[in-house]
Amino acid sequence: MRHGIKGRKLGRTASHRTATLRNLATALLEHKKIKTTLAKAKELRTYVEPMITRAKVDSVANRRVTAQDINDKEIVKELFTTIVEKIGTRPGGYTRIVKLGQRLGDAAEMAIIELVDFSEISIEKAKAKKSEEPADKEKKEKSAKAKADKADAKGEAKVKKEAKPKKEKVSASTKAKSSAKKTQIANKTV
Repeated sequence: MRHGIKGRKLGRTASHRTATLRNLATALLEHKKIKTTLAKAKELRTYVEPMITRAKVDSVANRRVTAQDINDKEIVKELFTTIVEKIGTRPGGYTRIVKLGQRLGDAAEMAIIELVDFSEISIEKAKAKKSEEPADKEKKEKSAKAKADKADAKGEAKVKKEAKPKKEKVSASTKAKSSAKKTQIANKTV
């Protein structure tokens, strides 16, 4: 039994698991916020937070240890300068995990993991996108109006076709019945 064994295997071999965590850590430090599964987010938290704590002391040794896990020099530089400047006063808890619910394809629990003091950056990006969206909304509204006009034109054509009286189709058996009735009526009157 695996009682009290720390860490998640994430369905991967050891080398694949370390590569996954290194890539997730690099993406988190680059974008400040990523969307992943809940298990990966929780495991990433235990991987990234000691790295950020180590970055508080800017030394060549700490940079080299961190560079073993993060292969992008620019992100290592950013970690030791901008990220630590913002997070440096915290005694820990540099990341936040927000649960999102289940993914449609396989019902995996999804989550967003973000650096705590960088949440306003994501809010500013969202505001910038919203300011760009009105132009997109106008384009969408115009295309929706054009589609509605086409649908109305098709609808009017259908109405015109329906306005014409349709000739009823009479089968041969009903014709025979009606002619038999006519002969009976004619015989009775004579």
